[in-house]
Parts: sequence; structure tokens; C-alpha cells
Amino acid sequence: MVLYTSPFPNSFLSVLHSFSWGLIFPCYWLADRLVGSFVPTTYEKRQRADDPCYFHALCIIITTPIYLALLVASLPFALIGFLLWSPLQSARRPYIYSRLKDKNHANGATLLTEWKAAGSGKSFCFGSANVCLLPDSLARFNNVFNTQARAKEIGRRIRNGASRPQIKIYIDSPTNTSISAASFSSLVSPQAGDNRAVNAGIKRTTSMEYKGDNCGSNNGEESREDKGGSGEPHEGEENTCIVRINGEENGHMSDTETDTANGQARASGPAEPPLEGDAEVSKTPNHKQKEGDSGSLDSCSASRESLVKVRVGDGTVDQSTVNNKLLYKASIMKKTSVRKKKHTDETFDHEISAFFPANLDFLCLQEVFDKRAAEKLKEQLHHYFEYIVYDVGVYSCHGCCSFKFVNSGLLFASRYPVMDAAYHCYPNGRGMDSLASKGALFLKVQVGSTPQDQRIVGYISCTHLQAIAGDTTVRCEQLDMLQDWLSEFRKSTSSSSTANPEELVAFDVLCGDLNFDNCSSEDKLEQQHSLFTHYKDPCRVGPGEDKPWAIGTLLDPEGLYDEEVCTPDNLQKVLESEEGRKGYLVYPTSKNHGSSQKGRKASLKGNGRRIDYMLYTEEGLYLEWKVEVEEFSFITQLAGLTDHLPVAMRLMVSTGEDDP
Repeated sequence: MVLYTSPFPNSFLSVLHSFSWGLIFPCYWLADRLVGSFVPTTYEKRQRADDPCYFHALCIIITTPIYLALLVASLPFALIGFLLWSPLQSARRPYIYSRLKDKNHANGATLLTEWKAAGSGKSFCFGSANVCLLPDSLARFNNVFNTQARAKEIGRRIRNGASRPQIKIYIDSPTNTSISAASFSSLVSPQAGDNRAVNAGIKRTTSMEYKGDNCGSNNGEESREDKGGSGEPHEGEENTCIVRINGEENGHMSDTETDTANGQARASGPAEPPLEGDAEVSKTPNHKQKEGDSGSLDSCSASRESLVKVRVGDGTVDQSTVNNKLLYKASIMKKTSVRKKKHTDETFDHEISAFFPANLDFLCLQEVFDKRAAEKLKEQLHHYFEYIVYDVGVYSCHGCCSFKFVNSGLLFASRYPVMDAAYHCYPNGRGMDSLASKGALFLKVQVGSTPQDQRIVGYISCTHLQAIAGDTTVRCEQLDMLQDWLSEFRKSTSSSSTANPEELVAFDVLCGDLNFDNCSSEDKLEQQHSLFTHYKDPCRVGPGEDKPWAIGTLLDPEGLYDEEVCTPDNLQKVLESEEGRKGYLVYPTSKNHGSSQKGRKASLKGNGRRIDYMLYTEEGLYLEWKVEVEEFSFITQLAGLTDHLPVAMRLMVSTGEDDP
């Protein structure tokens, strides 16, 4: 299958389309600004209340007549442009495939060779997020604004979080003799320039001042140095530093053990110079949105972290025993046996994280509707992801029953080469959703090869269902179509036979915003859909019941800019408590309660509306391989930028001791 690298088959149509859109854009921009000026967000309302010199009303009085006059003047040109633009959409391709042109920063081919050397398998990390990148006037109805700046900042935060070096701390607990890793997104390291051993402790997942590669990519010289100095990481994991820490019965470490731990940190860690300033860990939450912190649109970094008590075995590591400084700005993988969970029967780790996972392999985004915002987002993501599929969908009357003004809003980014891609539009959208070409994007990626030169591939699907509450029948029909399209795509892109397999399928993942949760009584039909008999939901016990640790992914828009949740760290801390979740998450709808839960203390079902899903299946995979969930996380790194919580899942594909 040919991947489309441009929206039109020839340059003439592309030029004609650009000309027509150039005629439409002034009218579109003026209308967007005019409507947006009358829809203030809670952030702007607070600015007016706090600043007596904030003359917003005066600005509206002055600018509204100007916008109206210019809008009327631009209408004839917009009409001519529309008459040219609309018929051109019949020749438009359903997506644009972008590949990083800078070969110095491209490492997709290098990643494919990793599995040849792996004997026991490889892990892959998937992320999904609804980023609400609508035209600014429409985004304001969700209490977010400044779409262009948000797009750039969202891309920066994602690639900064994902491009961190991955450091593993192995802890020998007196009550658990197995080797386990310490934390998914935190770090313990010796002090810069200090050859003495320092006490090391364990911290929960939280954000820190890691600035990423800033203007480079994850495959620059620093990444290669990290990879080269990582000792002996687990097969298939890159940029990894391994540290071993031994624990005593009382939960503290002796001087000898600490020396050993830090000695191994120095021996196996990446050889990087100390960072200027050597930022210390803050013990108080950062409530202010200052320039450079994670709550600011101008931020290149995440906010500082705070220390908490963590249990290891039967002992505790208190704040007083932790003496850490951030030599490396990195993340640490966390395994199930490190911290003592309330739900000991769970086979994988789960957490609320202030960072996107390190070494994120695949990213699926929804509601990237604005074209200019999509370009800005793509530019940022290309610093980390080599392959991106964006501007997915159809326009005008082409391909769907009703007229489509915007695309599907889907965007896919990958570190691995994309082999095939297909898009289908849901023809049964209703209301406002019918104006967007909501649908499903299906992708086939190559993730490795065997010593016998058999391709190792994976399937990833991303979708966004009908959003209007009460449209249960529409969503069930869309789920039926989604299942059929999934099967068709697998059949049409498969080049293997049972007798002579040319490809080995490692995973099949489905993610996206399904716009129904697993606890609301109004969503019973969707909860019982046959899709969940083929695909597994790591957060789900069964229809109508989530696992106790699963939380909602839909934030209450009214509280997005509250000091308690405006930074990744603060939002993480709030969501870790039941009372905090009641104040800032949207809960399953009830006949006895309204849709807003802010400040309510009543007992509610579940932990919020979880409408963003990460599903996987074991059907259709290579028979001798086994797929297991290693980690699942709810991510707060986009605090203040969207009204959804991103989710991430890491799958381990186990192949056994020998390659097939």
C-alpha cells in the first residue's frame, strides 16, 4: 500500500487548493476571533476580577465593529474560495504521512534491528490523549483557549516527557528477594561533583525539571551516549541506567549498601556532566504558573517534584532518609513488586504519573481539528517521533453522507516505520458531530525482524466516537463498523500464510476517545458490546465495573485553572485522593445529581468517567508469543492544556528464550 505524503495527487491541485483556502481563511479567522471574544474562559474571568485595569469590555466594544466590517468585506472572497475548495475535496487523500527528513536524527531503521538480538522479547509503549485542538472560538466552550500556543506546548511536553533517558533502580527488599525497579518517572542519583555515597530513596512518580533535548531529537548524540553508557539494560530497552539498592529490615540502608548502590550508579549510568545549578527537589507544591514551570505555555520543562513516604516490603523510607539531587533529568521504570499495592492480585503496575512514559513508542491523539495547530504539533513531535500521520479525514461531501467542515481530528506518531494506513469515516454522525469526519485510523507498523528475515509487525487503531450524550445507538453502530473495519484491514494488509509466514504479528492495540464510560447506567449498551470480548481493557473488571485503581479521564472544565490542579504535580496529587477526584473529575451521570461535581462530597460510583481507552487483543498474534500488560498510567503532564487525562500502556511481547 502506498502511503500518501501529500494531500493531493499532483502539484496543480495542491496550488489550487492553497489558493482557494487563502480566499477563505481571512473570513474564517475573523469569525473565529469575533465569536471567541464573547466566550471567556474561567482563566480570563479571574484575570478581570484580579486586575482592575483589565479593560476587556472596552476592547470588545472597540474591536467588534472592526471585526464585523472586515468580516463582511471578506465574505465575497470566501464564497469564491469555497466554490473552488469544495469540489477539490473529491480528489483529496484521506491523510498525510510525514517522515522526518533529517537523517541524522532518524533512527527508525536502527530500532528495527533491535529485535534481532532480543532473545526473550520486547516491550512497546502506547499513549493516547484527547488534546481539544479546536478552532479557538469552539475550544473556549470547553474552557480552553489559545489553540495555536497550546498545540506547540502540548507537543513540547509530550516529546520532553518521552525523550528522557530511562533509568532503572533495582532494589533488594528484605521481604521480597526478587529484583524490581523503583519508579516509573522519578530518579535517585548522587550529588553532582560529590564522590561520596549519598542516601538513596524511592519516590513516587512525579515531574521534575527535565528539559528534554530542547531543540534536538531523542536520537541525537546525548541519546547515543546514554545508550552506550547504560551498562546492560533489559533486551529491547534503550537509554537505560541500572542501579541496585539493598534494603535493611527497618527500611533504611546501611552506609555499605549505600556505597554499593551509588557505586553502581556511577559505573552503569550515562556519563553526563553535572547540570548547571544542580536543582534540588522541592518539598512544597508549586502553585504558581511562572515562566518555565509546567503550568506555563512558555514552559520547556515540567515542575519540580515533592518527596513522599513510600513502602518497600514491610519497611518505610521516610523523607528524612532521602537526600537526593537531580544529576540526570530522567525517568525510572517501576515494577509491581516495588511498592505495596492495595490490590495485590493485579499482575501489572498502575499509577498516576506527571510525565509521559520514557521511550514512548506510539502516540494516538484525538481532536486535532485545527490545521495550523496540527502543523505546530507535528513540528514539535518530530523532535522525537520519526513518522507521523496527520490531517486525517475527509472534507465537503466526499466519502460521507453529510457535509464535513473539519477532519476527523486523529493524529498518529510513531518511532517505528509505518507500512500501511487506512481511514474510514463514520456515516451516522448526528448533531454537531456530523460536521466533523469522525472515524477510525488503522495502521500497520514494522517493529523488528527475525534472524530469518521475517518481518515483525504490529497493528494500531485510533478512533473517536459520537460525543453527544444519549446517542447510545449511534455509538453502538459505530462500534459495529469499527469491528468490521478492523477485520478488513487485517485481511487486506496481511502478506502471510499459516504454512509460510512472512510476517509475525506482535500486537494489536485499539485506543481513542470512545465517549462512554464503564460505570454510567446510560452507557450499558456500549459496556456490553462484543468489542470487549475480542479486546481486553486493563482497567475493566466487567460490564459496569472498573478496577478500583482506575480513575476517570474527563476533567471538570470549570476547574482547569484552579491553583490546586494547574500544574502536572498538583493535578497528580489531587487525583491521588478520593476527595480530590470528586472535585475535579466528571463522574458518571445520575438522575439524582447534576453533571457538575465540583465541591460535592456525596458518595459517587467509580472514580470518574473514564472515556479514553487503551485496549489490546491476543487474537491473531503469533501463536508462540505472549502479550502482557507491564504498566498502565494516567498522565497529568498536559494539566491546563486540555480537559482530558492522557493514558499510556506498556505491553511486553514475550517470545521465549529463542527467536522464532
